[in-house]
Amino acid sequence: MSLFAALSVSASGLAAQRTRAELLAENLANAETTRTPAGGPYRRKDAVFAAEPVSSAFSQALQAELNGTLTGVRVIEIVEDRREPEKRYLPGHPDADADGYVAFPRINPAEDMVDLLGAVRGYQANLAAVSAIKDMIHRSIELLR
Repeated sequence: MSLFAALSVSASGLAAQRTRAELLAENLANAETTRTPAGGPYRRKDAVFAAEPVSSAFSQALQAELNGTLTGVRVIEIVEDRREPEKRYLPGHPDADADGYVAFPRINPAEDMVDLLGAVRGYQANLAAVSAIKDMIHRSIELLR
C-alpha cells in the first residue's frame, strides 16, 4: 500500500466523521424544536456508513499485483427517525394540540453527546494517521535528496 493510498483512506474517514458530528450537533441543537418548516417536530438524523474502495494513482499497480483493494468509508445515506414524537402535556404551549399535548423530537441528549464524543475520537484518530503519513512522506523526500 502506498502512502498516498493510506492518505486517501484516512481522508475518507475524516469526511465521514465530520458529517456524523455535524448531524449529531444538529440533533442536539434541535432537541426541543416542536415546529419545523416541514411541519411537526424536528426529526433526529443519523449517518449510515459503508465501505468504499479507495484508489490512488500511485498505488494502482501495487494493488493489481497484490490482488487487494483498499477500503475507506463514506456516508451512503442520512436517515431520519420515523418514530412517533414524544408527547408532553403543556397546555399553554403555542404548539399544543386540542388536548394540551405538544409533540417533541425523540432525542436523548446524553446518547447523542456520547455519539458525538465517538465521532470526535474517530476524527482525531484519522487526523493522527494523516499526520503520521505526512511525516513519512516528508522523511522519504529527505532520504531521496
